[in-house]
Amino acid sequence: MYRSILNTTLLAGTLDIVAACLKAYFTSGTTPSHVLAYIASGLLGKTANTGGTAIQVLGLTAHYLITLACTICFYWAYPKWKILHISTILNAFLICSVAWLVTTQLIVRFSHIGPQPILFNQAVIAFVILLFCIGFPIAWRAQLYFKNK
Repeated sequence: MYRSILNTTLLAGTLDIVAACLKAYFTSGTTPSHVLAYIASGLLGKTANTGGTAIQVLGLTAHYLITLACTICFYWAYPKWKILHISTILNAFLICSVAWLVTTQLIVRFSHIGPQPILFNQAVIAFVILLFCIGFPIAWRAQLYFKNK
């Protein structure tokens, strides 16, 4: 199971960070290094914006740890809650919704970044990215893992 969790985390985390970097670049010209520094700023505060490669690695590591936590939670719940066996699409929406709420209302709110206003258009874009890059890969890979077990 650990290998499947790790592979799922790498797939979902990579899809998500690539999508986040592309969205940031095309909407505001923000580079991937700034996206990763922003993530690290949740841990370090504004000093992350003056950092180099080590700060970017910290941001990427934090991103993958959050993705790992989402993956572990779903792999833990899937065999225990039979309702999760109904639909991969519904599971993707569930994972996405929980990930969005936890990220925006807990992780960011209580980090050095602090509470951020929820802008509808930005929230929709973030939700869609999470749905396709986090929700679907985790739901699909967990279903495959437990189906073949």
